[in-house]
Amino acid sequence: MDIRQLRTFHRVAALGSFTRAAAELNYAQSSVTAQIKSLEVSLGSELFERVAGKVKLTPAGTRLLPYAGQMLSLADEARGVASPHAHPEGVLTIGTMESITSYRMPAVLEYFHHRYPRLQLALRPSLCAETLHSLRQGVFDAGFLMEAETQHSGVHSEVLGAEPLVLVAPPGHRLADETKVPTDELRQESVLAPEAGCAYRELLEAELNDGSGEPVPFLEFGNIEAIKRGVGAGLGISLLPRMTVADELGAGALVPLAWEPPFELFTQLAWRKGAQLSRERQVFVEQVIEFLGQEYRTA
Repeated sequence: MDIRQLRTFHRVAALGSFTRAAAELNYAQSSVTAQIKSLEVSLGSELFERVAGKVKLTPAGTRLLPYAGQMLSLADEARGVASPHAHPEGVLTIGTMESITSYRMPAVLEYFHHRYPRLQLALRPSLCAETLHSLRQGVFDAGFLMEAETQHSGVHSEVLGAEPLVLVAPPGHRLADETKVPTDELRQESVLAPEAGCAYRELLEAELNDGSGEPVPFLEFGNIEAIKRGVGAGLGISLLPRMTVADELGAGALVPLAWEPPFELFTQLAWRKGAQLSRERQVFVEQVIEFLGQEYRTA
């Protein structure tokens, strides 16, 4: 084994693709294939298999993955100690959800692009449960969570701030002029929601489907933009992070309903517990906590 092979293995595992790993690492695909084959020969085990056209880890690959993550972190740490004045460089893989990627990260990405041009941030769309699993396995270097809970086994999480939520409806909705909307009224509405596994969808679903009557119908949409368009078209109401609908509320394309969620979500930055932070991850964690933490405090 060598570090280059392990890094290639780690990228293929993270991306689920030899082609995408080659593009990210700036290798020819044949080089990626050769490195993985050489690693498999040295270990005496196949690390990947193709299932329905997709690349998946074998049991041996799954067992190797967290060790590869630890060895790469240690190599990065050693590089930082040996070259303390070198600029952060390489690739950090960050697990994140759509709302953070679209509405919080652009300013962060711009900052890192200008301040640390040799450090690439690879954002991977992931639900919170998937992000936690990938952090524990060493697939992600860091990840964003939006959860009611702030303690998670196997990872350290830093709370950036409470994430304001708002229930939105189309203009002229029957509840739009109410000064206080009781939960019972919402049970008569169709609710547009992101896919299962989203924390605020599951909390709202639990609140509305409390056994008091027929389950409230949830219409599952692929992404937040589709949800906003559906609400605007009169298909139903939706609970979303306020940051994602600020423009529509300001323009009057959507209206807020006077319903206060009986729960609170916290946006968090997380990384694997016990992992020594490399120079690159340390820079990312510190800058995101300062950058986004300030944004939440002043919101």
